[in-house]
Amino acid sequence: MNPLNRRRFLTAAGSAAAGLSLSTSIGRAVGREKKPRIKIGQIGTGHAHAQGVFSQLKQVTDDFELVGIVENDPKRRKALGDSFQGVKLISEEQLLNTRGLQAVVVETEVQDLLPTAGRCVEAGMNIHLDKPAGENLRDFKKLLDAVRRKKLHLQMGYIYRYHTAFQWCYQAVADGLLGDVFELHAVMSKKVGTSSRQYLSRFAGGSMFEIGCHVIDAMIRVLGKPKKTTAYARKTHPDKDPLVDNQLAVFDYPNAIASIRSALIEYDGGRRRQFTVCGEHGTFDLRPLGGNTFRLALERAHKKYKTGYQDITVAKGPGIFISAFRDMAAVLREEKDDDYGLDHELAVHEAVLRASGYPVP
Repeated sequence: MNPLNRRRFLTAAGSAAAGLSLSTSIGRAVGREKKPRIKIGQIGTGHAHAQGVFSQLKQVTDDFELVGIVENDPKRRKALGDSFQGVKLISEEQLLNTRGLQAVVVETEVQDLLPTAGRCVEAGMNIHLDKPAGENLRDFKKLLDAVRRKKLHLQMGYIYRYHTAFQWCYQAVADGLLGDVFELHAVMSKKVGTSSRQYLSRFAGGSMFEIGCHVIDAMIRVLGKPKKTTAYARKTHPDKDPLVDNQLAVFDYPNAIASIRSALIEYDGGRRRQFTVCGEHGTFDLRPLGGNTFRLALERAHKKYKTGYQDITVAKGPGIFISAFRDMAAVLREEKDDDYGLDHELAVHEAVLRASGYPVP
């Protein structure tokens, strides 16, 4: 049985009554009672996700009270002026000393993610932390230990956790619709320009560390922690830069094999991004990953799903990070359990590091 099959899903009862349903709190805003808002702030504007995350954070005002944003980098702070997306910039000290503050979103450049998150946790804050979680396992373990010790909530910013098609897949595997999974394959690629290549060259993990981590997170959700990871890496232009821009990782499981490809040199690579899960009784095939229509193959008909291949379209949802923040609010209010515990986060980061070629003791 797959590890996901043993997880508790809050929507299990609804699933049984109406077929497969999403297991997140997407769309919770409809018809719910008004509750005290959770005070939250953001540190950092330098991460690739920072603008998108902040714009969606500003849209969950029913759950959160946004108290300010911080930019610690002097050059970036000077360039921004007094505000970011219309919200006043304040100092980190001001933010962390805000009375009643409960949570912080960490969106700094990658090298500053863990040190910043560590300061927030020590100040007693729950955090939304963007990826990837540093270039070694030791520092991330230290952060997780602090989160556990202080009984706080950590939410990582992997982008497919709350994507509606992925949510459908997670529920389908949990409900046994596909049967026991024996194969998983994913591609996460794009093409970047010279300036991005230069910036990403500072990280030895290359494309897998930068973007492959998102589908590794999804793989762990479906199959759990792999027994062994074998990484392959290539540098397309070693005469120009040291960027590892073409990678493959193979993950061994007792009853399954998973493979993930990631590259930074594929023209229009976003259109070929894919996530495929094959079980003994059916297959889930999503491509491209940004869409909400996937192909489903079933050996046996199940409720509204027929035998054979068929195209399925699910709702787009309000936005990946809107859904993430709503889920975070529900966890902080103790309305639901965390679907991604600290053991999951550790397993994901270890797999990311191994797949990216980093040494893991």
